[in-house]
Amino acid sequence: MQKRKKLNLKVKWELQKWLLTKILLAIFVSISISLLILYFFSHQEIGESFYRAHLTIRYVSDLLLPVILLSGIICLAVGIFLIIFLPQKVAGPIYRIEEDLKYIRKNKDLTKKISLRKNDQFQSLAEEINRFLSNIQQDLLTIEKNIEKIEKNASEPEIKNLAAIKNIIKQYKLFR
Repeated sequence: MQKRKKLNLKVKWELQKWLLTKILLAIFVSISISLLILYFFSHQEIGESFYRAHLTIRYVSDLLLPVILLSGIICLAVGIFLIIFLPQKVAGPIYRIEEDLKYIRKNKDLTKKISLRKNDQFQSLAEEINRFLSNIQQDLLTIEKNIEKIEKNASEPEIKNLAAIKNIIKQYKLFR
């Protein structure tokens, strides 16, 4: 039976803090708008209309129901607005990284660097991927140099095998 890992809330704290701030801000804006609408409609002076209306209104909820519905609709509109634009800050960099990795895989171009905007939340991920690609380039260049050294003392069948390995390495675009 596989042991379950503990929940680690400290992973990528900056991203978590950024997302939490945006979500709390959206909740705060929605609640504020709702309360302002409720206050605006409920803070009207009682006049002649109240005395006439109290005969048909049995409960306070009957009076406030239109106000609550209106504030709910406005909060829903604000929420939809935030839902449309907030994920772009997360999905945009992920999409950019994914597209760059597809290009690298398709073209075997290890010189391509993943670049994001300066303030993107996934900048550190892009930097790590770039370091990884650089390490692969260095390793392939080292392998290629070692193959050339081995070829000097190799027999004919070994040279053919080494040439096949070199051809595979040459398919990749490396800085040379």
